[in-house]
Amino acid sequence: MEERAAQMIQIKTRDEIDLMRQAGIVVGTALAALREAVRPGITTADLDEVARGVIYGAGATPSFLGYHGFPATICTSVNSEIVHGIPSAKVVLHEGDIISIDCGAIIEGFHGDAAVTVPVGEVSLDKRELMRVTEESLWHGMAAARLGGRLVDISRGVETYIRSQPHPGGGSWGIVEEYVGHGIGTEMHQDPQVHNYVGPRMGRGPAIVPGLALAVEPMVNLGGRHTKVLDDGWTVITQDGKPSAHFEHTFTVLEDGPWVLTALDGGRDRLAAIGSVRASA
Repeated sequence: MEERAAQMIQIKTRDEIDLMRQAGIVVGTALAALREAVRPGITTADLDEVARGVIYGAGATPSFLGYHGFPATICTSVNSEIVHGIPSAKVVLHEGDIISIDCGAIIEGFHGDAAVTVPVGEVSLDKRELMRVTEESLWHGMAAARLGGRLVDISRGVETYIRSQPHPGGGSWGIVEEYVGHGIGTEMHQDPQVHNYVGPRMGRGPAIVPGLALAVEPMVNLGGRHTKVLDDGWTVITQDGKPSAHFEHTFTVLEDGPWVLTALDGGRDRLAAIGSVRASA
């Protein structure tokens, strides 16, 4: 995604953050159900139906359905697909696959957005390590956020963790640069953009202040970082055909630390393990 010249950053009230937490719980619940549903033989269209049932059953509305014409409730990206895969009855999951599932929901006009990558049965060691590194980088990025800090602290937290982890093949992890995290609130995608790396001309970014809500979403490839978009106009794949993983949470920062709005426990356990201050849900 290209940087915009000017940024319009939406700052939420505590009541609005509480609505985002409600949307986040719906998303977290849907993703938990989807994790349980993933198995060899299921189609990605079946998974879309699971998500649709959870979201509408909770009185929420899917963020993705109809967004710029997107035809489904969730994005399902298998193996070398990075993001924006379209669920289909023709896509059947097989033992050893990995699938990234991106989900969003709206409560009273406010969005929650999160993603997980899930193994299908037993997967190879390199795929397991890819998933672990990507997920941990997300938590390290959020844990780096403090009131009065800067957006670049999150980007640095994500990248530093990824670069610190040995690659199972002896190479380098491919950190996707074209697709990034984002502000979130009354629209799913808002300023500022949240990069997963620190570039030479990126600057420090805006200050982290009360009421700022962000979706952080590292996308890491087992091979090179380069991407391409399929003819459907949505599905982004790795240029070299190597697997990719994607994890995402919506979060904000309060006086006592980060609050992960799409984690069912508010991120308490994972943040505490990293050493972040916040310990309540």
